[in-house]
Amino acid sequence: MRIRPAVAAVSLATGLSALTASVLPAAARAADRAAPSDTVFSHVVVNGGKDIVLGLTTRKTVAITWTATDPDGVAASWAYLWHGPNTDDEDGHLPLYPPTGTCTVSATDPTTSACTVSIAVDAARDLDHNGLAGTWKVLAGAQDRTDDWTEIDAAGTARIKRLAKVTVNASPEPVKKGRTVTVTGRLSRANWESGSYTGYQGQAVKLQFRKKGSSTYTTLKTVTSGSAGALRTTTKAKADGYFRFVFAGTATTGPATAAGDFVDVR
Repeated sequence: MRIRPAVAAVSLATGLSALTASVLPAAARAADRAAPSDTVFSHVVVNGGKDIVLGLTTRKTVAITWTATDPDGVAASWAYLWHGPNTDDEDGHLPLYPPTGTCTVSATDPTTSACTVSIAVDAARDLDHNGLAGTWKVLAGAQDRTDDWTEIDAAGTARIKRLAKVTVNASPEPVKKGRTVTVTGRLSRANWESGSYTGYQGQAVKLQFRKKGSSTYTTLKTVTSGSAGALRTTTKAKADGYFRFVFAGTATTGPATAAGDFVDVR
């Protein structure tokens, strides 16, 4: 289990002012969880509402945005991502270090503040086992102007997924019209434990075709990836065009689309 780092509080100021980070005392955090509070967190969005798809060495900046509302006004607010059964037994925590960001008091409502924080994610550093793929929760916290503190363990959710890859090869090339075209490929995904891309077996993958001169792909059939993610199927040659495999993704793995492989039909 990773040791959870201290959370950085985000100081509010009008306009686009910089944040001042301060460390929350552990005792205060424990007391605040048990104490009633009027602070409400809403509109919690991670990465613009999109899945966070990571390969073996992917580095990206992910934004968390939220609204904090308190009748006494919000003095500071913060948020981070965590994974596990609960925050005391979490096995994943992002960011590893206190984040910085900005909060802005509403021009029309002094009880409401819009906040955003940026998280630097490094797959090689932050993800050490494949069980981290899936749903993560957003912990959101705030300090009001009377010095009451609040933290909500599950103010929102986000999905972190393993990057997938799919290849395709159609043969023979060229081929006579009406003859059989064999299309092969492989579906694989990032294995954060081994540091390599490994085959993804038992997954539905679409075979698609785009006729030469067209911009639209049509699905011909759906095949299931076999041992080590192998893909293999056949179809009839009807016209010059491009074949590709398309994987829609799963709850733990991102989508993947192969570059079209051209076949000359004579």
